[in-house]
Amino acid sequence: MSRRSVLSATELTSLLALPDSQDDLIRHYTFNESDLALIRQRRGDANRLGFAVQLCLLRYPGYSLAANATVIEPVIQWIASQIKSDPGAWQKYGERDETRREHFQELRSYLGLSAFGVSDFRFLAKTLTDLAMQTDKGVVLAAYALEALRQRKIILPALTVIERTCAEAITRSTRSIHRALTQPLTTPHRQRLDELLKIKPDTNITWLVWLRQSPLKPNSRYMLEHIERLKTLQAIALPDGIGRHIHQNRLLKIAREGGQMTPQDLGKFESERRYATLVAVTLESTATIIDEIIDLHDRILLKLFSAAKHKHQHQFQQQGKAINDKVRLLSKIGHALLDAKQSDSDPYAAIESVISWDDFQQSIIEADQLAKPAAFDHLYLIAE
Repeated sequence: MSRRSVLSATELTSLLALPDSQDDLIRHYTFNESDLALIRQRRGDANRLGFAVQLCLLRYPGYSLAANATVIEPVIQWIASQIKSDPGAWQKYGERDETRREHFQELRSYLGLSAFGVSDFRFLAKTLTDLAMQTDKGVVLAAYALEALRQRKIILPALTVIERTCAEAITRSTRSIHRALTQPLTTPHRQRLDELLKIKPDTNITWLVWLRQSPLKPNSRYMLEHIERLKTLQAIALPDGIGRHIHQNRLLKIAREGGQMTPQDLGKFESERRYATLVAVTLESTATIIDEIIDLHDRILLKLFSAAKHKHQHQFQQQGKAINDKVRLLSKIGHALLDAKQSDSDPYAAIESVISWDDFQQSIIEADQLAKPAAFDHLYLIAE
């Protein structure tokens, strides 16, 4: 069985921490009439209080009271208040180990509890392996294991047993994931994956390192380079659907771990783990590059639109005087034509009274050059 540590000291402490808030004490450690009747059968405050504490601990978190065990003060106070005993009597309980063991056996029968055995280990190993296919976080697996044992009315074993079971489940699930990622691979697939660990021509980095580089600027050069990265990954031609049935949490974890390792370290892995890691890296890198290409596209378009808008505003400012002159000329010509209509005189002569005909023709050419599209926005400049 795997012996690797999957729980920190803080996580180990938190898993079996006793409730200390009033709400939690009420939820977990409130006695019913049957409990109180059984507790009252004990003689003396120390025995009643100790018996009641054992009853509570067996119910939640679900373990037996060890000799010289430390029980936090809020728990003692709450239990003592319910059975009307002196909280100080707790220090006298368990002076005789035989008394404590007798109480434990009676409570075990009363609560219908069983000791943790081989069948329970097998049950946990299978259940946790299924869960470990989704997450390899030890504290999540351990918390699930404890709750599963409580549901089955099994007295909790030492946390070291739970931790070893979690580690075994993680190991089994990881092997299963590795098999799922490598079984569909053909020899050409493996060869192309091995190529990723080799040096890219005309560079001093491997293909894998090059593939994981992000674009520096939103321009066509980096866009084309990133498209080349995508084509390189697509050329591996992994089997359709590979990794589809593996939970994204585990797949992403394997890919990120592989991405943090040097190609030399990856090359030292045993073959199944190496190819599984390279498949995960390829899948994750492909998705990342596609996202980055879309982001590049958006940033390039944003840059293009911003430049066109700026150019449009700049042109309008530069041409402001000329446009104003043309508007003033149009106003003069308009007034002259209106006067000609009212006096029933020659409109052409009216125009020539304001501006010569040659100058008028030239002004129209200049007006055409100054005129913008009817929408009067910057979009027409994007084509440039």
